[in-house]
Amino acid sequence: MSKHVFTGKTIEEAVRSGLLELGLLEHHVNVTVLEQSSKGLLGLFGAKLAKVELEIRKIPTSKIPILETKQFLVSILSAMGLVADIEYHTNEEGMIIFEIFGDDLGVVIGRRGQTLDALQLLLNVFIHKSSKDPIRIILDAEKFRERRRKTLEDLSLRLANQVIRSRKEVILEPMPPHERRIIHYQLQNHPKVTTHSKGEEPNRRVVISLK
Repeated sequence: MSKHVFTGKTIEEAVRSGLLELGLLEHHVNVTVLEQSSKGLLGLFGAKLAKVELEIRKIPTSKIPILETKQFLVSILSAMGLVADIEYHTNEEGMIIFEIFGDDLGVVIGRRGQTLDALQLLLNVFIHKSSKDPIRIILDAEKFRERRRKTLEDLSLRLANQVIRSRKEVILEPMPPHERRIIHYQLQNHPKVTTHSKGEEPNRRVVISLK
């Protein structure tokens, strides 16, 4: 998922939409134009959206203050009265994945992962204070993210079929950026539906509609 495809009425709009969705700045990505926009006949028929591909630039692990960030996470968990094991690795996108293992981690995860998302935000703020590179941290606890990803992938396919049957768009509940990306990625090559996001954070939502 190091490459992501976004659409817009213009190339600039597609790039802006992608950067907003990824939570990155323009110098954090390489941009490839896949399709130019066109107005179509009389501006109504056959109109095409612009399509771009954003590739996240990878950062060498040596430039990332991993140990300092891990210690910061340990201090947060300690303040919450928790003792846990913490492991970390990088994924194919160059993201740093911190995983928490231990007992009674429900308080760390929270409802639908909301507490986990808040802690993840704190870690990203911490690491960005010491580096201007596009470093992103994903925080997980007892493989919650993996289970949540599967839930969202299954949900996106069910809703895509609903849109096809009803011919009406579906607007999902507000989601954090990394969860919206799962929906977009799952449906980006779907032959009959397309996705985009609308609204402002933290109430930004994914919309699934017919192509």
